[in-house]
Amino acid sequence: MSATAVLVHLLGEIALLLWGINMVNSGVQRAFGSDLRWILGVGLSTRLRAFFAGLGVTTVLQSSTATALMVSSFTAGGAVDLIPALAVMLGANVGSTLIVQVLSFDISLIFPVLIFAGFVAYRQGSTSRVRDLGRVTIGLGLMLLSLHLLSETIHPIESSAVLKSVLAAIAPDPIILVLLAGILAWAAHSSVAAMLFIMSLASAGVIDNHSALAMVLGANLGTALNPLLEGTGGDPVKLRVPVGNLAIRLLGCAVALPFLDQTVTFLARFEGDPARLAANFHTLFNVALALIFILPLPSIAKLLEKVLPAQVKASDPGMPQYLDADALDTPSVALSNAAREVLRMADVVETMLRGSQDLFQSGDLSQVEAVTRTDDVVDRLYSAIRRYLSSINHEALSEEEARRLSDILAFAINLEHVGDIVDKNLMELAAKRIRNHLRLPKEALADITRMHANLLEHLQLAASVLMFQDIASARRLVAEKEHFRELERAVTQNHLEQLRSGKTAGDTSALQLDIVRDLKRIEAHIASTGHSLLEQSGELKPSRLAS
Repeated sequence: MSATAVLVHLLGEIALLLWGINMVNSGVQRAFGSDLRWILGVGLSTRLRAFFAGLGVTTVLQSSTATALMVSSFTAGGAVDLIPALAVMLGANVGSTLIVQVLSFDISLIFPVLIFAGFVAYRQGSTSRVRDLGRVTIGLGLMLLSLHLLSETIHPIESSAVLKSVLAAIAPDPIILVLLAGILAWAAHSSVAAMLFIMSLASAGVIDNHSALAMVLGANLGTALNPLLEGTGGDPVKLRVPVGNLAIRLLGCAVALPFLDQTVTFLARFEGDPARLAANFHTLFNVALALIFILPLPSIAKLLEKVLPAQVKASDPGMPQYLDADALDTPSVALSNAAREVLRMADVVETMLRGSQDLFQSGDLSQVEAVTRTDDVVDRLYSAIRRYLSSINHEALSEEEARRLSDILAFAINLEHVGDIVDKNLMELAAKRIRNHLRLPKEALADITRMHANLLEHLQLAASVLMFQDIASARRLVAEKEHFRELERAVTQNHLEQLRSGKTAGDTSALQLDIVRDLKRIEAHIASTGHSLLEQSGELKPSRLAS
């Protein structure tokens, strides 16, 4: 086989391996995305629990990079302290070695079974979770198939005099081997892919045990670069976890490199197969780092906070605070970020409603302009949330997460409509009242104040329904809409009676009716969150929305 043909085969087989890893990653996230987030959430209370949480999540995701980005997002958002986040990465590094251990054995007969079983589950699965697990099984089969093909392709290279001479020339300098393996792991975005390649070279006899261990160190360094480079976004806080992870691995490599000869002698007592020896060193190295660094993590965290201090940002209420782009490939985290941002949007809308309530009693036109400017904040937050939700990796969404995305977007849309009604309708009416020196009767002001108070209470209730998916709160919200309708009818009837008796002027009458109409429209948008949840639960038919 020519050198060009070998290169083409290697590129295709490495691409197949990476695609298998991607299928496992996306399939697991679609099947257990929210559960994985829950594991990380409950597992970050202590360093030891955080370590095992990182180990478990990375074992099923087959990507320490994905775990690093997830934890960095939690840390940047203030939901997780830096110390347990670093402990998660120590566990994630150990978790990434487990699949390498499995693949170091001769399991070439398993991949056809995995691919076939996964195909059957994917095509015949009765639930989305079964189909997603079928996708995971196919991905595992493709990973094993790619390993088998890699071994077959690399085996003839053993007789290549050119390759042997090149490797023989650089073998005396382990630093070059470390750099070479680091570039390979960085380019492949996977320590698993780099380790399988190194193990194949060692098994074929292309590199000796000393060179293999040096390249294992390089693979650990290279894969630590990926979350660092992908996590750059101008916020130093987001860099603390990947920088800490890289620094720990760099220090570990610096200490281990001078003792490779002794390490080879020690490991060879237990395992003579070169591929297994490399896999064992990969695991031993990461376990040793975890044991050494898990105790001094508080000091490391303080140093990182000093080197990478949080930026003091100018106060701009229209700038999103929680929409972390690094979390877009992890839907459960991205959806949590979007929900937190929508709550900020709801707070701004609440401020507008309170300002509207005051303006029908006071005569300050500057306050009308302030409320109008606040609607610009609502519009900017809505646009940012909409773009963020559309950028989430929809292929990795489970059915539950897809519904969650729809609910968050619908709530943001309704908040944006409420802001528009306050800005374009209520503020226009308030400005008209002030300019024309109109005074609403005390009874009318009391009715408008009561309706505003109900809207503010219902807005808080709608936010609670969105966040906690509470059926009882949804029922109450829908019931409150009916009560609001009754209040609106009573206010309108009372107003008509006053108009007939001559107690209300015509201009004031029209103003009052317009205000009540717009407040009723706002109530409809707020109550739609309760309608949506009750529809999903089957308690309410879609046709009821039109009533």
